[in-house]
Amino acid sequence: MKNLLKTGLLFLAIITATLFMSACREDFEPTRSKGNLSFSKDTVFLDTVFSNIGSSTYHLKVYNNSTNLISIPYVGLSKGENSQYRLNVDGMAGTIFENIEILPKDSIYIFIETTVDAAIQTQNSFVYTDQIQFDSGTNLQTVELVTLIQDAIFLYPEKNAAGIKETLEIGLNETGVPITVEGFLLEDDQLNFTNQKPYVIYGYAGIPSGKTLQIDAGTRIHFHENSGLIFANGSRLEANGALSEDQEVLENEIILEGDRLEPAYTEVPGQWGTIWFTPGSTASMNYVTIKNNNIGILADGNTGDVNPDFYIKNTQIYNTSSMGLYALTASILGENLVIGNSGISNLWLRLGGNYEFTHSTFANYWSQSFRNTPAVRLDNFLETDSELFTSALEQATFTNCIIYGNQSQEISLEALATTDFNFSFSHSLIKFDDPFDEFADDANYDFNNENIYLNMLFSENPDFRNSAINYYRIGDDSAAKNLGDPSTALKIPLDILGESRLNRADSGAYQATLFED
Repeated sequence: MKNLLKTGLLFLAIITATLFMSACREDFEPTRSKGNLSFSKDTVFLDTVFSNIGSSTYHLKVYNNSTNLISIPYVGLSKGENSQYRLNVDGMAGTIFENIEILPKDSIYIFIETTVDAAIQTQNSFVYTDQIQFDSGTNLQTVELVTLIQDAIFLYPEKNAAGIKETLEIGLNETGVPITVEGFLLEDDQLNFTNQKPYVIYGYAGIPSGKTLQIDAGTRIHFHENSGLIFANGSRLEANGALSEDQEVLENEIILEGDRLEPAYTEVPGQWGTIWFTPGSTASMNYVTIKNNNIGILADGNTGDVNPDFYIKNTQIYNTSSMGLYALTASILGENLVIGNSGISNLWLRLGGNYEFTHSTFANYWSQSFRNTPAVRLDNFLETDSELFTSALEQATFTNCIIYGNQSQEISLEALATTDFNFSFSHSLIKFDDPFDEFADDANYDFNNENIYLNMLFSENPDFRNSAINYYRIGDDSAAKNLGDPSTALKIPLDILGESRLNRADSGAYQATLFED
C-alpha cells in the first residue's frame, strides 16, 4: 500500500510540474505576422545572365525579431505564376506560399533563381524585375528582385530525330575507333563574329578546312562547360581586336570566356575547354583576351611554311586550369603576349617547333592548388606509355621578356641529345634559384654562356602591380626597367597598353610606370 501511495504521489508530481511548465511557456499556436519582419537585404540583385540561361542561386534571409512564434499568411512573387523567378522557401519550391512559420528570434532562408527570355522585354530594356511580397494590406512588406538579361547569339549542336546531338571527330584511339566530342561545324554565314551581340557556344564549334573565322574588334564570345573552338586542317582564325581607351571596359578587345556572367565567376579557372588549332591551321590574333578555361590555346603541329603559322600579339591568356599556351611542334610568333596564372604552366613548347617571343610576360602565381611545374617549359620529345616521339626544337628565342612566378625555378629545359634543341634568352628577367647547384652541370642552364643567355637578370623583383588579379604592369622599381634591348624595342615601339618604348626599353609586355597608391 505504501509503495502504491508513493507511485501515485510521484505521478501526481510529474503531472503538476508539467502543467506548471505549460502555464509558464509561450503558447505554441503561432501569432500572425504584424509586418515587422526584417531582411538580410532590401533588393536582391541576380547580376547578369544570358537570355534563357539559368542564373546562380541567390539567397535572402528573413528574420523574426519578436519573442513569438509567427506565421506569415502569404509569401509570394508579385507576378505570381507568370514570374520568371523561382523561389524555395524554407525547403519548399514554388512561386506562392501560405502560412510560413518562423520561430521566435529565428530566421528562414529564401533561395531565388531565374531563367528569362529576353524576348519578353521591350526592345531596348533588358532589366527584368519582380518582388517578393510578405503578407498584404497594412502588413505588406516587399523585397525587390533585379536581373540584367543580356541577349545573345546562341550556337550549339543540333539533335537528330533520335535526340542525339551532333559530334565532331577529333581523331582515332589506339584501336582505330573514332574519338568524338559534342560539337558542330560553322556554316558560311556564321564565320564572321561581330560585336553587335555576344555569342554563346555550346559544345565545340568547328571551323571547316579552307574556311576562315573572322572576329571583329569588341566581340564577346562565351563558352559553356566543355565547349570551345576547333580549327580543321587548312582553316584560319583572324581575330582583329584593337587597343581600347578604357582599360576597364576593354571596348575594342576581343574577349573569350565562360558563359557565367555573375561576379563570383569572373576569375574562376576551368569553366570551358580550349581553342584548338589542329595541324595545318593558322591564326592571326591581335588584342585578344582568353580567360578561365582549361587550356588557353592548343597549337598542334605546323604547316611547314617558312613564316610563322600563328601571330599572337597584344594578347592576354590567364586563369587556365592547366596550360595557357600549349604548343606541340608548332610555329609561333608572340609579341606583347601576357600569360598569367596557370595550374600547370603558362607556356609549354613541347615536342620541338619554331618559336619567337618578344616583349612578353609569363607570370605564374597560381594559388588554386599545388603547383610544382615551371611557368615556361621547353622540350624536344613526348613520351607515351608505348612510344617515344622526338622532334627538333629549331628555335625558341625569348627577347626582352619576363618569366616569373612563385616557384623557385620558373623555366624548365628538357632535351634529348639525339635531337636539336636550340633556344636563347636575351635582355630578360627570369625567376631561377638553384641554392644547391642541382643544375650546375647542365649546359642548358649555363647562365654565363652568352650564346644562349645574354644580358640577363635572375630572381630580381619584377614589381608587378597585382599578380593575384593578373595585373602584370611593372612598377618604377622593377628590375625589368631599362633591361630591354633598345634595337628590339624599336621593332615593337608600343607596349600592350599603347605606351611608347622609344625613350626606354623595358622588358616584358608593359612599360614601367610609377604606381599611385
